[in-house]
Amino acid sequence: MSKIPVYFMPGLAASSSIFERIVLPEDVFEMVLLEWEIPLDNETLQEYAKRTTQKITHPNPVLIGVSFGGILVQEMAKFIDARKVIIISSVKSNLEFPRRMKVAKTTKAYKLIPMNLLSNIESLAQFSFSAKIDQRLKLYEKFLSVRDKRYLDWAVEQVILWERTVVDENVIHIHGDADDVFPIKYIRNCIVVKGGTHIMILNKFKWLNENLPKIILGSNEKMD
Repeated sequence: MSKIPVYFMPGLAASSSIFERIVLPEDVFEMVLLEWEIPLDNETLQEYAKRTTQKITHPNPVLIGVSFGGILVQEMAKFIDARKVIIISSVKSNLEFPRRMKVAKTTKAYKLIPMNLLSNIESLAQFSFSAKIDQRLKLYEKFLSVRDKRYLDWAVEQVILWERTVVDENVIHIHGDADDVFPIKYIRNCIVVKGGTHIMILNKFKWLNENLPKIILGSNEKMD
């Protein structure tokens, strides 16, 4: 029996190293990790998604995306036949955005974010005043590897301006009830992970390792 190909797309500015703790049974699944590329000039999200599908080398793959990666894999599914589309810590349409993101779209406030700061996390580290912030900066430094300003400007704009209003009912949505980026109160029809934050791909990996195989295979086993 051939293995089921599972493609993973990380979140905004993140590298595929965010999936380093995700392990699927090797006799059943073949894991393929995707990376962000710098967008072309004036490239739309749809065009970027179509270009990214060129990295898909297996027929009928499973697409798994985290956060902005979840938005991207939904757009990719327009161009290829996917066995399943699974999003984690993400949204199925712009109706699930929190109010602040809707305001940012109207006011274009997202254009004021100083992306050059984000692109130099090491310089932010010297302003950290607590161990907790320091720890978080170390996490960011390790996992947020796409620091190109053009990519960051483009990516934030693509999220805020995402036009999808009609949910694809086939998309499987896994979401933490403590997500502070996309609060659960705005999310409909999802598999809820108790205590899961926006970075639960890192700290709820045991739940994901146990349950992703069942979700991909479509079994009805109970998920704890």
